[in-house]
Amino acid sequence: MEKLTELDIEKRILQFPDWYFEDDAIHAEFEFDNFKDCFSAMSRIAFECEAQNHHPDWSNLYNVLKISLSTHDVNGVTKKDFKLAEAIDAIVIPEDE
Repeated sequence: MEKLTELDIEKRILQFPDWYFEDDAIHAEFEFDNFKDCFSAMSRIAFECEAQNHHPDWSNLYNVLKISLSTHDVNGVTKKDFKLAEAIDAIVIPEDE
């Protein structure tokens, strides 16, 4: 897997309005109505991570989920990170938005 250039990352991230690039990773923060909804999303995301064999750095505090994605093998962002970000968005962002 090849590390993306900053220019390529900045172009790709335009398709992901809830994400930003910083410190060799892409990051997002999602707020849910309550802890149960947040944990439910985390569980669904975990199954997707296993399917893609790519795992985020993440944290949860009550109803807020913070996620950072990078490909540790290349110490930066790859297409793999954007593929997982797209799947995460499909899980946490309602379709009517």
